[in-house]
Amino acid sequence: MIALLTDIAADSLFWLVLICSFLAIALIGWLIVVRANIFVDEYQSVFKETATGNLEDMFLFVDPQQLFIANIVALILAPIMGYLLTGDISVGLIIFVLLIVLPWWAYKQMRKKRLKKFEKQLPDVLVMISGALASGSSLNMALQSVMLEQEAPISQEFMLFVREQRIGVEFDTSLRNMERRIPLIDFKMFTAAMRISREVGGDLGEVLSTLAETLRRKSSMEGKIEALTAQGRMQGIVMTGLPILLGALLFFLEPQAMGQLFTTPMGWGLLSVIVVMEVLGYVFIKKITSIDV
Repeated sequence: MIALLTDIAADSLFWLVLICSFLAIALIGWLIVVRANIFVDEYQSVFKETATGNLEDMFLFVDPQQLFIANIVALILAPIMGYLLTGDISVGLIIFVLLIVLPWWAYKQMRKKRLKKFEKQLPDVLVMISGALASGSSLNMALQSVMLEQEAPISQEFMLFVREQRIGVEFDTSLRNMERRIPLIDFKMFTAAMRISREVGGDLGEVLSTLAETLRRKSSMEGKIEALTAQGRMQGIVMTGLPILLGALLFFLEPQAMGQLFTTPMGWGLLSVIVVMEVLGYVFIKKITSIDV
């Protein structure tokens, strides 16, 4: 009788533990799903808002929902494909990190190139506006001529400015919108001249002509500095890429010995130190060779 009661108690305890474990796992799973949904919703909202703002600033109009779906699909499928093709989970992780970093890097490069072209066009546009004002045209007519005769990106910015003026946006508000899209000191000097001329008067054409000449001299000086620092920038690229090339060469010559870097904790730690030192070295050299005028 005692043995029977003991067996019943043991069975009851077993089922109680099993039920409690099942409930705990179900609760944890539910919490994970809820937090995952919240994270995905927040990530989607931030991604769409950031992507829409960044792309619209460069006059690139892409559906943010489709861009978000493409981003998620790439982040999921590309690392899995890399792992299946190579059988190495580190390859999948590297692909995942690259897919996170590369879009941001590509956007920064596109924006930098666009701002560089805008800065190069600005002196000619200032001379164009100054000449139009000297010939008796109004400021709006001068800006419309820039919109029609110049190339992108400066024509796009002035086109948006003129359209905002046509629909009744305040002059100062339109200027602030342009300054937000074009965060260049040279352009802020132009907008400051326009504000001062509108508020207190003065010969805006003469001011813009002087500013255009100043910007041309500044551009010429920047070109000389860039030519003088070209060797230093190339040395930074070579010194950064040399360890990577030597590591790849040694991997092909001694794959068993070099394989320890990718398969052992000590190797992973050493690779982390190498990556950090490579990045710091490149950043320091770039800072030394970057001179602001």
